[in-house]
This record gives sequence, structure tokens and C-alpha cells, in this order.
Amino acid sequence: MSGQKPSLTHIGASGEAHMVDVSDKAETVRIATAEGHVKMAPETLALIRQGNAKKGDVIGTARLAGIMAAKRTADLIPLCHPLMLTKVTVEIDEDTALPGLRVTATAKLTGKTGVEMEALTAVSVACLTIYDMAKAADKAMEIGGIRLLEKSGGKSGDFRHPEAR
Repeated sequence: MSGQKPSLTHIGASGEAHMVDVSDKAETVRIATAEGHVKMAPETLALIRQGNAKKGDVIGTARLAGIMAAKRTADLIPLCHPLMLTKVTVEIDEDTALPGLRVTATAKLTGKTGVEMEALTAVSVACLTIYDMAKAADKAMEIGGIRLLEKSGGKSGDFRHPEAR
């Protein structure tokens, strides 16, 4: 931050919340990747892997829910700009070390504002969908580790989480 005091961009001088004016910002390619996980009993993971969850295809449904959520971020998070996303991917991988499922989402566009919230929203809703679809088998599942892994583009430049794999 080179000597500048950090500030919150959505808070005005009097403390009121407001939407940031991005009209003078340059359009750049912006990409953000986020991750999270759902920790569960090994038996629940096996049930999902085998496709035997009562509600159906847990991973496919969670992937679709994450993509749909990214597209609706501005409807869910106050002060987020509605964005014309050009790409959203949601990957869900088994992690026996948890045990559970790891969710990674990437959002992309060419525009005046970043897509971090879209990637984080995609991960969050995908994790919630996994929980919803498997809760009949395991109400003790835990959702966690939701964080921004990396982002590129825009005035603030690139970011990579120091603990990113």
C-alpha cells in the first residue's frame, strides 16, 4: 500500500454505505479464483461418489448451482455491480484427506470491476448445495476454507493467496 492508509471502498466519508462509481475505470480482463470445501464422513463421501444420494447427482447439481449463483451475485450481495460474466467454471474434486469435496470456482470478464465476489459466491453456493443434497446422510458436514485464491486485472493488480496450492 506504499504509505497509503487502507480504506473501505464502499463506505463514504460520513460512514454511509454506497456503490463504488466505476464509470472512469478502464476495462481490463479480470479473472478471480476462489476455493472452499465440505468436510464429511467417509461414508457420505462414498455415497456421493457412487451416485446414491437420495436427491440425485450431488456434484453435477452443485456445479450448476455455483455457476448460476455467480451470475446472480449482484442480487445477493448489496452494493455489488451487476456484471456480464464471460466465463464461470466450478470444479468439485474428492479429497480423501478431509474427507470431503473441494470446490474451486473461476469467474472471468472484460470490464471495469473485479469478479472476486462472483467466484466466492459460486464456491459458497456450490458448498451449500452439496450440504443440502447430502444432509439426509450426514447433518454433521462442515463447510469451510472459503477464500480468494487469486485474482488478476484492474488497477489493484494481481493477488495470489500466500497459502494457495
